[in-house]
Amino acid sequence: MTLSSLYDGRTCKTRRLHSLFLGIANNCTIWLSFTSDQVDAEELIKTIQNQPHDGHHHHISERSFSHTTPYSSRYASKQELSKFKIPYDGAPADAVHQMLKDELDLDGKPNLNLASFVGTFMEREAEALMIENLAKNLADADEYPAMMAMHARCVSIIAHFWGAQKGETAIGSATTGSSEAIHLGGLAMKRRWQEKRQAAGKDTSKPNIIMGANAQVALEKFARYFEVEARILNVSEKSHFRLDPELVRQNIDENTIGVFVILGSTYTGHFEPVEEISKILDEYEQKTGVDIPIHVDAASGGFVAPFTNAKAGGPKWYALLFDMPPFPLYNN
Repeated sequence: MTLSSLYDGRTCKTRRLHSLFLGIANNCTIWLSFTSDQVDAEELIKTIQNQPHDGHHHHISERSFSHTTPYSSRYASKQELSKFKIPYDGAPADAVHQMLKDELDLDGKPNLNLASFVGTFMEREAEALMIENLAKNLADADEYPAMMAMHARCVSIIAHFWGAQKGETAIGSATTGSSEAIHLGGLAMKRRWQEKRQAAGKDTSKPNIIMGANAQVALEKFARYFEVEARILNVSEKSHFRLDPELVRQNIDENTIGVFVILGSTYTGHFEPVEEISKILDEYEQKTGVDIPIHVDAASGGFVAPFTNAKAGGPKWYALLFDMPPFPLYNN
């Protein structure tokens, strides 16, 4: 490949380009120097790619990518490994793996993410179990009965964390994440409210739900997706940037389907005052006869509160959640 063969009628269109380093391919370093006014980079690339390659030193494989690296250069090969379309000739698995792995390496490290609401460490045995069972469909109970039996045991384990008593049956379900759990809990409260209102012959067109301004976005999404008015209450230094019980008292009414309370506030990680809010709802029910439930978003506190002796936010949590009305829904 010679410089003169590149500088033909098509590349003479280039202008105002002082010099261009084309890279190193097959031990051939290419540096072009111009004194012209206009750059037609795509035309230049096409010209280079269409040049005949004489001798084994300048041979380029018909395959447009290497089996050892996913990074085919547009200056050294006829076609790149596409990221947006399936390559016509396919692509080697090791090259695709390397390309995607390198992209994902740009993400943050989970074990350094102090704002995460998800686990950042698990034993190798747990990881191995997950990988071994990735292909199983949790929703297909008939095909995978052993997994469903294990699912039921997990519900029982969590119920006992929270003080389930002998003879009681906890109802629970695994979800794809806390957002789905919040939506299911909110929808259950809405259906419960609708059924009571319909039985009493009352209007069901204006449901509302209470949450603090510190609530994570999934709580607001529930209200938007399921057509419920979101009454988002301000938080302050006085309320420790948590849901303010006094504002709850001022904003509930007969159309309130429930109150979202968080164990592990998005802003600070604080447990919100479940007991205090529950007492306010008890008082409201005594005055009006309207029963308003609580949904506890266990967020980062679901696997902390059952093991702590700090009594954060009130008395021991199992007594708080299971002994006091209104009986709350919660997601762990």
